[in-house]
Amino acid sequence: MSQLTHITERGEAHMVDVSAKADTVREARASVYVTMAPATLAMILDGQHHKGDVFATARIAGIQAAKRTWELIPLCHPLLLSKVEVQLTAQTEQHRVRIDAVCRLTGKTGVEMEALTAASVAALTIYDMCKAVQKDMVIGPVRLLAKSGGKSGDYTGDEA
Repeated sequence: MSQLTHITERGEAHMVDVSAKADTVREARASVYVTMAPATLAMILDGQHHKGDVFATARIAGIQAAKRTWELIPLCHPLLLSKVEVQLTAQTEQHRVRIDAVCRLTGKTGVEMEALTAASVAALTIYDMCKAVQKDMVIGPVRLLAKSGGKSGDYTGDEA
């Protein structure tokens, strides 16, 4: 197993110094589900929500969250993302929404946290917009599907 990169030999948390790393193209994909009652999903899909377009709002929230991940996760670097994409897909038979996020950049550090944050905040936005109608929606699992680029190489999860 690899060493934890954000912990010093003395056990102190620190931000990893990436200044000596080469710039490479890096990409990460993450996903999450929001499971809800069929009536709640139908309300979203029919455009009947009194707050407006739930999917559009969640998509923008996810994109904004990816761009601000460094402000939320203490040891993340601020990154110049070249791409953030958040897709929401209704899976009506399972009464859920699947959220997929993709982040990409050319830089010295990966974008896994940005993709995971984008997917998570998009899911939380759906919950926030729909909580007046249904409070027992379930969010999860949040997972990294794939990542490419960088010294640690590529990763592809089971679902990817």
